[in-house]
Amino acid sequence: MDARLVDLRSAKNPKARIKVMKGHFATSNSHLNTYIDMSTVKTRHNNAREAAKELAHEYLSTTYVDSIVCLDETSVIGTFMAEQLSDAHRMSLSAGNNISVITPEFNTMGQIMFRDNQQRMVKDQQVLILAASITTGKTLNRAIESVLYYGGTICGVAAIFSAVSKVAGMEIKTIFTSRDLPDYRACDPADCPICAEGKHVEAIVNSYGYSKL
Repeated sequence: MDARLVDLRSAKNPKARIKVMKGHFATSNSHLNTYIDMSTVKTRHNNAREAAKELAHEYLSTTYVDSIVCLDETSVIGTFMAEQLSDAHRMSLSAGNNISVITPEFNTMGQIMFRDNQQRMVKDQQVLILAASITTGKTLNRAIESVLYYGGTICGVAAIFSAVSKVAGMEIKTIFTSRDLPDYRACDPADCPICAEGKHVEAIVNSYGYSKL
């Protein structure tokens, strides 16, 4: 792993941590000057559990949740969130509920879809969408449109990091924001200031990680 990666820990809970690295990176939608690595918080169960506690806290007393739709390989965090929200010993609107934790697919057109066996977990359900990182909100918009298409109701949007505070009128509950990364920049590839300086993209990044060019 690149030695430039440095830890960024949540002020609320240091175990909910991510890693960041400065550079020139490209996603499918934009160019970034900072790569955010979510490997630890998405895969190590202790870190995932602590992140889930922080995110679930936002919904305990305010939101009834039937299903959590997990984007960006966040199903471990989503499962811990469901456990927190459904805990019968807590003052939660979802206490005792058997919350579904599901991951959608992307078809060849880039649309988000749910297989027939998962559609019952969306239709007529209160759905919380969980993402790892929200940069421009384009992928989240597609997720929202998909849930609505399959007959679900969006009851919340949560993310580990989000560069925006709202998407499609929905407030995003998050652990890390642009305030934690004041130098973070995302821009259209055609208007990228780093490209204008003649610096090449060093890696392609997505929810799976990054690949050096």
